[in-house]
Amino acid sequence: MPELEAQCWHCSCPTGTKAKSTPGVTSIASAAVMMAAVSAPLSSVRDTLRRVQATHLIRQGLVLFAVGVLLALVLNLLQVQRNVTLFPEEAMAILFSSAWWVPLCCGTAAAVVGLLYPCIDRHLGEPHKFKREWASVMRCIAVFVGINHASAKLDFANNVQLSLTLAALSLGLWWTFDRSRSGFGLGITIAFLATLVTQVLVYNGVYQYTSPDFLYVRSWLPCIFFSGGVTVGNIGRQLAMVSHNIFVLPWR
Repeated sequence: MPELEAQCWHCSCPTGTKAKSTPGVTSIASAAVMMAAVSAPLSSVRDTLRRVQATHLIRQGLVLFAVGVLLALVLNLLQVQRNVTLFPEEAMAILFSSAWWVPLCCGTAAAVVGLLYPCIDRHLGEPHKFKREWASVMRCIAVFVGINHASAKLDFANNVQLSLTLAALSLGLWWTFDRSRSGFGLGITIAFLATLVTQVLVYNGVYQYTSPDFLYVRSWLPCIFFSGGVTVGNIGRQLAMVSHNIFVLPWR
């Protein structure tokens, strides 16, 4: 009987079970090795794309900052010398006659607004496709400069007429070059916030406006901020579209 029991123990099934389970374990191990081999290059590609996207975002911000600084200097020149058609000898002095912080603030605001517009478009799922070319952007910039120059050049009987005229021109700029709900909403928000900040600055004596008729500023100032927001937003959208084409087109 002990010998029979020993034979029964020797003939039991653990050995067969091990033999059957070995292929399954091997296949799982192989799959794990393959997944590790595939995930490593994918992770590297993903990190590279993130770095490239961050680089393009920084470049867009720098371009928008430079555009904001340039527009601040040019518009200040138009405001100061609105009756001069040729540059006088002291043109460089006039160009930098404003406080040093004004171009920097305008450049920073342009970078923030220009990067915000395409982000809002993606968040709302409404990509802006109306007149997406650089020629349209340049025309929009020209119209914005013209509206700003008109605020100092046009002569009306009262400031209400001037403000209504500039409001109509600003809405015309949005309708001609934007026509998006996000662009209109952001333009209104930018005009409100920028006017509020300007009111605070003037109230604290940082600078002042001649003949203020809307608390401490001119009543047409929100129109300038609205059209400026739409213009900078179009520039930001165009720059974002260029970066999108760089990332998407090579994979098609």
